Amino acid sequence: MIFPSIYLASRSPRRRELLQQMAVDFAVINPDIDETSHTGELPFDYVRRIAIEKAQAGKALLLEADLKPVLAADTSVVLNNAIFGKPVDDADARRMLKQLSGQTHQVLTAVALATNQQTLCQISANSVRFCELSDADIDWYLQTGEGQDKAGSYAVQGLAALFIESIQGSYSGIMGLPIRETGQLLMQMESNA
Repeated sequence: MIFPSIYLASRSPRRRELLQQMAVDFAVINPDIDETSHTGELPFDYVRRIAIEKAQAGKALLLEADLKPVLAADTSVVLNNAIFGKPVDDADARRMLKQLSGQTHQVLTAVALATNQQTLCQISANSVRFCELSDADIDWYLQTGEGQDKAGSYAVQGLAALFIESIQGSYSGIMGLPIRETGQLLMQMESNA
């Protein structure tokens, strides 16, 4: 498949790697939006809203004559309807990891594609089960620094894989950019052009 050239509205190296894996030609832009959840906002609504806002904010940075679409994504870890974003510090990361210990949680990634005419969005919903984590496991993982800028305080593609008993769904979606849904959006945009 040949995909159109796009802008990626993300600082995530994992999203860049996944687009490269898909052989998508892209340039990175960095729109800045407020990612605070609204009171009572459900996790699916939250990731969808944030991905769309990122894509539209990215499109707003470009000249109107620039017809390349803007791709953005947002990933949240969800346990008992509580959204686990990126940790603010080690204490916050410890709290999240303790809650995820021995539990099955959801990882939701919304991917949005904005053009001058429309914004399309799809959500990848996945389940991850963690083993029971000891305090020593959590201490060790925090010392690696790996989960500092990751939703839920862990990276599925990194050392946290040691804690994962099972995954249901899209591995790339858990990493932060679901390849299938991204490809579908890009093909849909091409057919609408």
